[in-house]
Amino acid sequence: VQLQASGGGLVQAGGSLRLSCAASGRSFSSYVMGWFRQAPGKEREFVAAISWSGTTTYYADSVKGRFTISIDNAKNMAYLQLNSLKPEDTAVYYCAAGPVLTMASPIYDYWGQGTQVTVSS
Repeated sequence: VQLQASGGGLVQAGGSLRLSCAASGRSFSSYVMGWFRQAPGKEREFVAAISWSGTTTYYADSVKGRFTISIDNAKNMAYLQLNSLKPEDTAVYYCAAGPVLTMASPIYDYWGQGTQVTVSS
């Protein structure tokens, strides 16, 4: 099972990025896809999650209204649209797959390698 995150980069405050997560190696039809992030010196934190059907989403309060999670289950792809970026959004962003819609990272079984997002002020 593999998750491959991509799409990170350097952007100015107020800008946008779209992160992608490609899932392969098994059927993810019963799984939830999540995004987490980890800034230097800080613990990994939940960002957003979506059911595989795409009908249920869950966001951290810090990103609600600015970030949008989506899924294309025909392509085994999950996305995270990041808008109105702030310097405090700077972190390595990880995609993950798990059995339930939760913000608890230990519940997620599979993890991608992470993609760096840097927001300059």
